[in-house]
Amino acid sequence: MAIGGFYIYLSYILIGITVITSIMAWNNTIMYQKWIFHPYSVQRHNQYARFLTCGFIHADYPHLLFNMFTFFFFGSNVEIYFTRFFPAFGKWFFVGLYLVAIVVSVLPTYFKYRDRAYYRSLGASGGVSAIVFASIMFDPTAKLFIIPIPFPIPAFIFAALYLLYSAYQARKASDHINHEAHLYGALFGIVATLVAIPELIFVFIDRVSDFSLF
Repeated sequence: MAIGGFYIYLSYILIGITVITSIMAWNNTIMYQKWIFHPYSVQRHNQYARFLTCGFIHADYPHLLFNMFTFFFFGSNVEIYFTRFFPAFGKWFFVGLYLVAIVVSVLPTYFKYRDRAYYRSLGASGGVSAIVFASIMFDPTAKLFIIPIPFPIPAFIFAALYLLYSAYQARKASDHINHEAHLYGALFGIVATLVAIPELIFVFIDRVSDFSLF
């Protein structure tokens, strides 16, 4: 989006909105309770907006900073990639991908916990995961620095480890993190990107096939 000769990334606008709404929710209990993802309320009271609003609030500052820090580094790149392929609407496809990913990532959570009144979930992790994996589809051999790993690893290797870890933790369900949202957000990012740009799969395979650690 160009304003006054300057290009403003829509990803930055999404980050700004998410930071503002998260802080607002921390200071407004009613807003916090209305926006959090509560499958039981969705089923019993048709509160479908929670599928999306949950992605714009976070549990605390570390949760918010981690998601937005990740989104900051991957979001603008993916926005640029889609704009190159679709000059007229690529940036809006990027926004749509992010928002739909938030919804899709919690669908399995809804079906799993819709009869359990105690369960709640929040955060943009599903949408952020989709953007990260869309970026990996465009540039699978990019070097990523992942805390606490002290050296960079290829993006496609990180992707495999991330999917395996998220699937394992989702099945284990031993903490308070919605690993299913991470997993399904990531998978949606892959599928949506390939549906939009099918030929990207051949580029991905070629680059991974030619990759060498040495």
